[in-house]
Amino acid sequence: MLLVVGMAGCAATTPVQYRNLDSSAQLAPNSQNQSKHIPFYYASPDTQLTRYTRVMLDTVTVYGGEDQQFGTLSAVERQQLADYMQSQFGQALGQKYVLTSTTGPDTLRIHLTLTGASASVPVLSTVKQIVPVGALLGTLKSAADRPSRTLGSVTYAVEIYDSQSNKLLRAFIAKQYPAAENIPASLGALGAAKTGIEKGAEALLKQLREEKAGASLIFRT
Repeated sequence: MLLVVGMAGCAATTPVQYRNLDSSAQLAPNSQNQSKHIPFYYASPDTQLTRYTRVMLDTVTVYGGEDQQFGTLSAVERQQLADYMQSQFGQALGQKYVLTSTTGPDTLRIHLTLTGASASVPVLSTVKQIVPVGALLGTLKSAADRPSRTLGSVTYAVEIYDSQSNKLLRAFIAKQYPAAENIPASLGALGAAKTGIEKGAEALLKQLREEKAGASLIFRT
């Protein structure tokens, strides 16, 4: 069984500098990032986010470029993840900011683009977590911040603008996935990708809080 489980994982994908994003020309390899979660990043020089207290959250876009990384996920599954991203990021940002649909001098506009996702291997991903050897391997991968081969993941772009001038202030591409030993996240084909979305929403809120507090924005997760 362990042999079958070990061979059943899907190949991990690495986020790319997606060509059809509005921020594609500005994005560059993130030299500040010590993990593999934020491989590409952009920050407008001399921009302070501390004065912003409100957020306009655009409707999440499902990326349709040729360099998308959805694999075999159907259009319905992609939209399900986009809808989940809309709700999770909205809930997270609402903890710190006033959500609004109106531009203003104190308002950010945040655009999210779902650029890729992979599904978990049904049943086998859960079995691998429960079997002692599989659980041990999962723990080791989690400690090394590496995704499990049997658990899904999600990739997306975040673009943050001044709502009035439409100036791009921050942009980055992210990949998120659950801890390799996270058994609940292995339930259902999209469970791990949804867990990645939840982690991404929490990470964005943390990043913005750190900048408002005067910390260096290095996009840790």
